[in-house]
Amino acid sequence: MSRTAPAKTGAAATADAAAAPPGAAAPAGRPRLTVNVRQSGIYIAFALIVVLFAVLTGGDLLQPQNISNIIVQNSYILILAIGMILIIISGHIDLSVGSLVGVTGAIAAWLMVSHHVAWPVALLLTLVAGAAIGAWQGYWTAFFGIPSFIVTLAGMLLFRALTMTVLGNQGLGPFPDQVRTLSNGFTSGYFGNVGLGPLGGADLFSLLVGIVVVAGLAVSRWRTRATRLGYGQTVDPVPVFLLKIVAAGALIMAVTVQLARFHNLPWVLVLLAVLVLAYSLLTARSVFGRHVYAVGGNLQAAVLSGVRAKSVVFWLFVNMGVLSALAGIIFAGRLNQAGPTAGNTFELDAIAAAFIGGAAVQGGVGKVVGAITGGLIMGVINNGMSLMGAPSERVMLVKGLVLLAAVAFDVWTKRRAGSPLLR
Repeated sequence: MSRTAPAKTGAAATADAAAAPPGAAAPAGRPRLTVNVRQSGIYIAFALIVVLFAVLTGGDLLQPQNISNIIVQNSYILILAIGMILIIISGHIDLSVGSLVGVTGAIAAWLMVSHHVAWPVALLLTLVAGAAIGAWQGYWTAFFGIPSFIVTLAGMLLFRALTMTVLGNQGLGPFPDQVRTLSNGFTSGYFGNVGLGPLGGADLFSLLVGIVVVAGLAVSRWRTRATRLGYGQTVDPVPVFLLKIVAAGALIMAVTVQLARFHNLPWVLVLLAVLVLAYSLLTARSVFGRHVYAVGGNLQAAVLSGVRAKSVVFWLFVNMGVLSALAGIIFAGRLNQAGPTAGNTFELDAIAAAFIGGAAVQGGVGKVVGAITGGLIMGVINNGMSLMGAPSERVMLVKGLVLLAAVAFDVWTKRRAGSPLLR
């Protein structure tokens, strides 16, 4: 029969802390060297996948034009992934986003092409239509109490039928130049080019934007670290902290240099950067963001704490509708027409991006940056296997295995954290 040992104090406690295994918790406010496998695993996996396909494609994956193609071709999936991660964090799911992309693209084409509405007004009306559709689904889910799986499954069918009705089962285009520029265009070379030695010339403005982004990231991380220390929380040691900043900065600048060597920064990348920054701040530093995690983590406790859970879920679906409309505009502008099959299977890619990016099946866990990383993993797999000439069935096989592995990893980490013997 085991007995509880008396607590140690003074020098004994200090010696025990020094001899603690690497995975043990560090005293509050002290730097510690630990690796959160759940949070860091997705970024390590992304790096390994990029290296793998870079080798298999003979370096073609990392060519400037191909990097630009990966961003442009997956921009609408990444936009959907931002909204989907919030829905999943709250403990819900949205199966209708692909059909929403189709119907909002059709609405935009109907306004701009068929009725010659000025493109800024048409874009605004399309976003409002997306919000209205999101509100429709949010009402049935949040206030009427129908499971989101059923509501959005019905929406997937309803909005696909509406797309075909609006378009008359045929494509509608072309779109104005401004809409096509948003989808496929690049920023202008405001300051000309600068020589980069063996790499050739590169757009100076794009390089300056990359430097500003890296500097902003470093300042933000440093302030976050200082705040955590002020509250007595554990933080990384300075060398580890600096290593993470340098690694992230090197990745950002490597991508920026490649883009600057091709056609400068894609406008959709600028849009994505704004969305990622805005939604990262929303989830990490706003009351609404904390309520989203609370609703997904423990609904009953959130309600007892005064969180208006129904309102939170409702507005999440409104937000998903707006982002779906934005993705619909981007996708239709890229193809230069709205089609009745636009958005097919997009919901599966967005859901896969969220889960691969670290979202928990039960809700309450996930980050916007993780969802973007998950979407990029899917994009790199698609692009890399396409460069290798792999058939479509093999691409689907690999993507399915990656998704299964990501969810299995989530379940495994939960079991490991819940077992005292495996901590």
